[in-house]
Amino acid sequence: MALKNTENGYGSLSRFLHWSMALLFFGMFGLGWWMVELTYYSPYYKTAPNLHISIGMVVALMLPIRFIWRLLSVEPDSSYLPWHERLASHVVHLLLYAGLAVLIVSGYLIFTADGRPLDIFGLFSLPSLIQVQGMENVAGFIHEYVAYGAIALVALHALAAIKHHFIDKDPTLRRMTQGET
Repeated sequence: MALKNTENGYGSLSRFLHWSMALLFFGMFGLGWWMVELTYYSPYYKTAPNLHISIGMVVALMLPIRFIWRLLSVEPDSSYLPWHERLASHVVHLLLYAGLAVLIVSGYLIFTADGRPLDIFGLFSLPSLIQVQGMENVAGFIHEYVAYGAIALVALHALAAIKHHFIDKDPTLRRMTQGET
């Protein structure tokens, strides 16, 4: 099991970053969707947002690592795909990276708008750097709609992978699950 990508598949580091960020994203989306409905009297009213923030900071650390690794790594050969599918893949990936970055920044702005620092897993705090009246409302609007857009892109990405596997019977999905094909 190679650490690095080759022309025939993704290495173990690329696969780890891909699947762990996918799981974190789905977990964050589900947690966010659930926690906005909590009432003040719910026992999870404070713990759910704190968990959402902390996991969001794990994603914030992983995103640049994944992006840099992608830039430095060999991209597996995709010449078997039609040009429009290769283009669509690149566009969707760039939109996902950009969307995650917007989600991280807007989430930070939501929770630090009142000047309080972010508590990360009770281990350390990130200071509030910007406080603007009403910032949490604008950031919250952006955060919500970008999250829905990102989940739609993830669904499109997953459907494309399933299409490649079951209809086209090409190695696209196997390379992200098994490595070299």
